[in-house]
Amino acid sequence: MYELFSGARKRRTAVIVQQRNPIHRWSIVLAGGEGERTRPFIEKWLGYHKPKQFCSFVGSRSMLQHTWDRADQLTVPEQKVTVVAAHHAAEMSWQLRGNPRGGVIHQPKNCGTVAGIFLPLAYIRHRDPQATVIVYPSDHFVFPEYRFVQMAGKLIRAAELFSERLMLLGVSPTGTELDYGWIEPTQSLGWIRGSQVRQVGAFFEKPDSSRAMAAMNAGGLWNTFVMAANVEMLWQLGWQCLPEVMQHFEAFGNTIGTALETQTLRMIYEDMPHKNFSSDVLQKVSEQVGVLEMQDVMWSDWGHPTRIQDTLDSIGTEPAFAVRGERSTSFSGRDKQLMNIGI
Repeated sequence: MYELFSGARKRRTAVIVQQRNPIHRWSIVLAGGEGERTRPFIEKWLGYHKPKQFCSFVGSRSMLQHTWDRADQLTVPEQKVTVVAAHHAAEMSWQLRGNPRGGVIHQPKNCGTVAGIFLPLAYIRHRDPQATVIVYPSDHFVFPEYRFVQMAGKLIRAAELFSERLMLLGVSPTGTELDYGWIEPTQSLGWIRGSQVRQVGAFFEKPDSSRAMAAMNAGGLWNTFVMAANVEMLWQLGWQCLPEVMQHFEAFGNTIGTALETQTLRMIYEDMPHKNFSSDVLQKVSEQVGVLEMQDVMWSDWGHPTRIQDTLDSIGTEPAFAVRGERSTSFSGRDKQLMNIGI
C-alpha cells in the first residue's frame, strides 16, 4: 500500500496523485531493514528492539528523519518515496509526526535490497518515466551534512549527464573495513563541478584483510550505497541481471492505480527471491557504473555499536545511550549544533 503525505493532511491511496513536476528528480529512502546486527545493543539501551534507522542516538531526531531532511534539499518533498516493512507501520506513524510530505510504501516482507529498490522504482516509473532517482540508505552517518548534500547534488547531475550509467558515491577509506562493500575505480569519465567521475572497474563485498589492504593502497573506495540513475536505465539493469525478479515488478507495475494493486503486491512477495543489490546487480554490471568520490565528508555505516560510539567520539558528541558500560546520561543543550550533524 502506498501512502501519500502532504502538508498537514494524510491520505491513504493506491495510486500516486497524477500531478507532474517539471523537475524529473525523485528520492528513494530505504528504511526496510530490521537492524539485526545492532539488536543486542539497542535492546540493552532501550529495553526493546527498534531498527536503528528509527533511533535517535543523540538529540531528538531519528536517523530516518535526518535522511528525509537531506533528501528534501535536493528533490521536492512530494517526490520522495520511502520504503518500509509493513509491520513497522505503527513506528512510521510516529516518525511521520509533523506530517512531512512524500510517499511511504509498506513492503509485505523484507526480500533484500533489490526488492527494496525496485518496489519504489515501480511507482516512480509509473508516475514519471523520465525521472532521475537518487537512493539513500536511512541508517548512515554523514558529517558535515551540508557538504554531503552538495556531493549528492553532483551525483544526481552526473546521472543526468551520463544517463546510460548508474552513478555511485564512494568515499576514501580510513582503514581496512571488512564489512563494507569496496569499489575499484579506473579511468576518468569527466568532471562535475570540480569533482571527477570515474569508471568502476570492479566491486567486491566484505573482503579479507589482505584484499582490503591492497584495494586501499590502490585507491579503492568504500561503497556508500548512495546511488543515482535514470529510472528506465535502472529498470533495464534489473532485467539484465535478475529477470526472475523483474517479472514480478513488471506485472505489479501494470496494476498500479487499479483495484488489483494491493492484491498483486501481496502476491508477488509470496515468492519474491531474496536478492542483494550489490552482489546480484552491481558486481555483474560494473562496466555500466560510474563513481563520484565524496570529498570532505565523514561517512559511516552504523551497522555496529562500536562504529556509532567511535564516530561520536571523533566529533566530540555525547550519545544518548550508555557509553562503554557506563550509565546513560541525559542529553541537552546542544540541539542547535546537532541539527547540523547528519544523525
